[in-house]
Amino acid sequence: MKKETLFNTEIRQRIDAWTAKYPEDWKQSAVMAALRIVQDDFNQGSLTTELMDQVAFYLDMPPIAVYEVASFYSMYELKPVGKHKICLCTNVSCMMNGSDDVYKHLQSRLGINFNEITEDGKFSLKEVECLGSCAGAPMMQIGKKYYENLTNETIDTILDDLNGNLSR
Repeated sequence: MKKETLFNTEIRQRIDAWTAKYPEDWKQSAVMAALRIVQDDFNQGSLTTELMDQVAFYLDMPPIAVYEVASFYSMYELKPVGKHKICLCTNVSCMMNGSDDVYKHLQSRLGINFNEITEDGKFSLKEVECLGSCAGAPMMQIGKKYYENLTNETIDTILDDLNGNLSR
């Protein structure tokens, strides 16, 4: 397999931009960025063994090292997710400020539990340990956007907006 055949030119350039930030013999340090780039552009937002193997080959590292990173961090998905992946923080600050109620509202509104996808494929729901936004608890992340100080009303507005606008 030639590295020039992996991914496409734009993906390779984006990964190369990350590897350039590290000394040449430390390009594996870009593995997290490479996984995010590949996850965002392939397989409807999730990683496959084949994609992780290609990242390993591209970065000259053992595939097991890539699997370890992908399975350790909650930002990586190893199975398909909805068009809009809702990551709900359930850590202490969010829990004390009502993340359980937020979860119940999302369950009711979407008809799914954690680690499930709505039947139409628009939404998935994931429990995450911490998103680092304790001052805005309870909070959730959808895509790259944080939503803080959640109430049932703000959740409904967010979901209604996303339901009408399905572009990533």
